[in-house]
Amino acid sequence: MIVVTGAAGFIGSCLVSRLNADGITDLILVDDFSKKEKSANYSGKKYSKLIERSEFINWFGSNASSVSYIFHIGARTDTTEFNKSIFDELNVNYTKDIWNICSQNKIGLSYASSAATYGLGEFGYDDDESKIPQLKPLNPYGDSKNSFDIWALQQKQTPPVWHGFKFFNVYGPNEFHKGRMASVIFHSFNQIKEKGFVKLFRSHNPKYKDGGQLRDFIYVKDLVDVLVFSYRNKIKNGIYNLGSGTARTFLDLANATFKALNKEPKIEFIDTPIDIRDKYQYFTEANMKKLAAAGYKKSFTSLEDGVNDYVKNYLAVHKYF
Repeated sequence: MIVVTGAAGFIGSCLVSRLNADGITDLILVDDFSKKEKSANYSGKKYSKLIERSEFINWFGSNASSVSYIFHIGARTDTTEFNKSIFDELNVNYTKDIWNICSQNKIGLSYASSAATYGLGEFGYDDDESKIPQLKPLNPYGDSKNSFDIWALQQKQTPPVWHGFKFFNVYGPNEFHKGRMASVIFHSFNQIKEKGFVKLFRSHNPKYKDGGQLRDFIYVKDLVDVLVFSYRNKIKNGIYNLGSGTARTFLDLANATFKALNKEPKIEFIDTPIDIRDKYQYFTEANMKKLAAAGYKKSFTSLEDGVNDYVKNYLAVHKYF
């Protein structure tokens, strides 16, 4: 059987849907299932068992022989949380426990890292593993992901197959529950429906115009395709970027959302909140050559096509993937 952690969350639930589409239903779903607002993300999906996140490590230690692979997507992802101990517990130590059990029992592992590890991009956005110890994340979340990447690369005992994926700016269905941390597309859609306009962060960097901040946006359907590809093809062990490979502006994103709703763009700018202003990434763009060299040849969905699909087929009809 296959384990998916974070299975009630945004990316994890989309991965479950993708695996189900391939006929894979012998799944163990792991998450904090007390959060009822996330229940629609896994309702109707096919799986064998739900296990609470707090109980999973003990369960895994006793049932490893029945597990063939783990997609460890679950994590504390709030970039505005600054309590380091929370990230140490949920993102670093929890992942080490999973890694160690996988290593001891020869179970394959794919885990979620993050583009937040790149900080301001002083060392570029290349998934060159020799550069990982030099990276300077801007917040405890990014630090926790980078700390685990460094630790993983130092291990002599590893899972037989393992991949860490640095997720860039992921958007798409199943993020109704995420609140402030949902994608800008999600917030833009709701603002347009309620107020007729979109608010974007003003630039506080003279190198970028308002709304000209650049991010690598990747549609969640593309992301889970890569995860399934890596699992099926057992690509070379290591840490990989997972973005679209093309940086786009927030203005592009907002305009695409208006277009999907057949409305004329109306955009206002607001100051970036003080609590994240000095931690704000103005540019990210994944170098995707490493994944391509590993054999992944499928093209990534354009921002316009991804937003159009997300808005029309999910947000506008309140549908889950």
